[in-house]
Amino acid sequence: MNARKYLAELLGTFLFMMIGYASVAAFGAAGTPTPGLLVVPFSFGFGLLAAIFAFGHISGGHFNPAVTIAMILDKRTTPADGVGYIVAQVIGAIGAAAVVLVSVSQDAVKAGMTKPGTGVSDVGALVLETVFTAIFLVVILTSSKRAGTLAAVAIPLTLVAIHFAIATLTGSSVNPARSIGSALIGGDLSGLWIYLVGPIVGGIIGWGIFRVMEGGDAPAA
Repeated sequence: MNARKYLAELLGTFLFMMIGYASVAAFGAAGTPTPGLLVVPFSFGFGLLAAIFAFGHISGGHFNPAVTIAMILDKRTTPADGVGYIVAQVIGAIGAAAVVLVSVSQDAVKAGMTKPGTGVSDVGALVLETVFTAIFLVVILTSSKRAGTLAAVAIPLTLVAIHFAIATLTGSSVNPARSIGSALIGGDLSGLWIYLVGPIVGGIIGWGIFRVMEGGDAPAA
């Protein structure tokens, strides 16, 4: 049963990242200039939406190590399952980046790497990734507990909004697996630490905010 959940996280993350990574490659290859700040945010958001509907009913639809860590803290996922989820998510993201590498080019993968934007320092990018991951996790934890039927739509739309807010500032990761896949296959790990530390710390902070706002209610079963 757990193996099926891990496979769902792997395939869901692959689907999510495949649409997102490919949108960056498609934007770069477009003969007619296309607003990248429209294409990429919607692609990642709709990619997450597709992954949730395709595989979320099996695993819970994390597709993001920061989400899994927060779910462990909230006792909705066991630590053992959490490790399996995170490994599956990273493999799924690497697989999606590898498909872009083979079918397009390594430059197309590099174009989708998360890096601080012009004029944004590493520390600035770290702060933004931390804050926006915390926001993302508050929405995820709250909507999945309080408005389950709407969560599948609210969460992807929040990701779209986050991309609009920080895509040109940090690359808008809020997901360590998303950054690992493009950095590893793109061949540049130099700034990856920002997108590991920021989302993980942000996820923990987001969970803390959620628990405070829940007023100490018992964790969801």
